[in-house]
Amino acid sequence: MNTPSPLSIAAVERETRLSKDVLRVWEKRYGFPAPERDANGERCYPREQVERLRLMKRLMDQGLRPGRLAQLPAAQLAALLARPPAPDRQDRPDGQDRAPLDELLATLERDPAALQDALQQHLVRQGLDRFVEAIAAPLTAAVGTGWEGGRFDVADEHFYTEVMTRVLRQAIGALPAAGRAPKILLTTLAGETHGLGLMMAEALLALDDASCMSLGTDTPLPSILRAAAMHGADIVALSFSAAYPRRQLAASLQELRALLPPQVALWAGGAGIAGLAPIADLVLLPTLDSGRQALARWRDGAS
Repeated sequence: MNTPSPLSIAAVERETRLSKDVLRVWEKRYGFPAPERDANGERCYPREQVERLRLMKRLMDQGLRPGRLAQLPAAQLAALLARPPAPDRQDRPDGQDRAPLDELLATLERDPAALQDALQQHLVRQGLDRFVEAIAAPLTAAVGTGWEGGRFDVADEHFYTEVMTRVLRQAIGALPAAGRAPKILLTTLAGETHGLGLMMAEALLALDDASCMSLGTDTPLPSILRAAAMHGADIVALSFSAAYPRRQLAASLQELRALLPPQVALWAGGAGIAGLAPIADLVLLPTLDSGRQALARWRDGAS
């Protein structure tokens, strides 16, 4: 009987729904898969390894850790599939599988040049809406946590920010021009240089056909007021990272609210607003989805 020929990495990607980047990261990190090399020096994967990878992908969809699964033979992987998910499943509290996040973090750590392609694959596969909520937002938080804990250097965090910014900006630029109110001016206050949260909010609001105008980050208050008047903004939306000084937050928002015309709504979101006491005529957006809800309420009130 002839032994089936090994598969190329592209064929394995199609067969298993595991990206080439994931396969390479696992090879470096876990020692599996362990591809052979063809006559041209390219990776090729024996069929038994491909079958193990298929089983691993199904178990990862249930929330199990790839590091643990990579050490198990096919028979044990099949046995795991025949019973309920193990107690050490790594689902996020909202039920989202964390495996893609772990693989992207590993890519940033071990093969950063592949990060943009990996992110774009997720974007194409999931669409911008799901990509922002399931990949961009939790991955950005995880990179920040990794930097704080010493897993990533500041250069890694800056590199990640540039790559994710590029991916999101291209995706937003490809959206059709907005045709509906409101006009939303998005920015951050002076001293706030973190802009990924702002860009994620812009993506979701633009998907809901709002007219978004971004000033980027670190905008002085007088410039925000001038831009809001010049563009006829219906809403000024600000983003605050956890790094923004808490002692300045409430006072800055109160000052801006007092200076904006009453008919211009003021929204504030991001990790930095956690625990902030309510401020009159200020809409707090603790999650990305709450921004979309606020948009729907604005439209209901304007109709």
